[in-house]
Amino acid sequence: MHLPGRLRSTTLGDLLGTLHRAAATGTLELVEDRGRVHRVHVARGLVVAVDVDGASPSLAEILRHERAADDDVLRRSLLRAMVSRRLHGEVLVDDFRLSPSVVGNALRRQIAARLASLEQLADARVSFRVAVRPPRHAVHARPLEPREFLHGRRRARDRADAGASSPVSSPGLNAHAWRLLGLAPGADADAIKHAYKRLARSIHPDVHPDATDAERRALQVRFAEITEAYRALVA
Repeated sequence: MHLPGRLRSTTLGDLLGTLHRAAATGTLELVEDRGRVHRVHVARGLVVAVDVDGASPSLAEILRHERAADDDVLRRSLLRAMVSRRLHGEVLVDDFRLSPSVVGNALRRQIAARLASLEQLADARVSFRVAVRPPRHAVHARPLEPREFLHGRRRARDRADAGASSPVSSPGLNAHAWRLLGLAPGADADAIKHAYKRLARSIHPDVHPDATDAERRALQVRFAEITEAYRALVA
């Protein structure tokens, strides 16, 4: 298994795809030049945990947003977890009788949100370590499936496509933009506008008031991508 040394020469999607195909077990490290270290832990090619050096939604924030637990329960359970040095999710399930599936799904959404934030990195030093022990909060029992951590990720080939012009349009048009809008290359301006409006109505964060923080972040990323694609195609 070979991984590029720098993130700028590849994408997070390509790195995760390589690890999945190799059924790798270990830790993908992304080290920014300013010193921040991010880690994606995989087991047999599946993502089980993500650690980001920076702000990310906590388990309590996700559960609060989903109204799965009230503030009093979250406050008392977090305090008990800190005192007993146990995982917050473990305390919620064992001591406060929160459903294991509710906690588990919230943890998976937290992982997805962290992956979405890592996809925004412009560059970092890339390495893979087989000896790094996964964190205690790793979801070994229910790792993320490939569709959860690979589907929709940007790939290096998309960057290459950006330099190719459409045969019926200006040089800025590229295959990635057509794919994002679900159109065949060469569609006219009305079709482009219709496709963009249809997608915008379905994925704009404001039309999903009940979405979790993690889901809203994913929607924001997706909305920004289709907006960029629309602007490229109508420029």
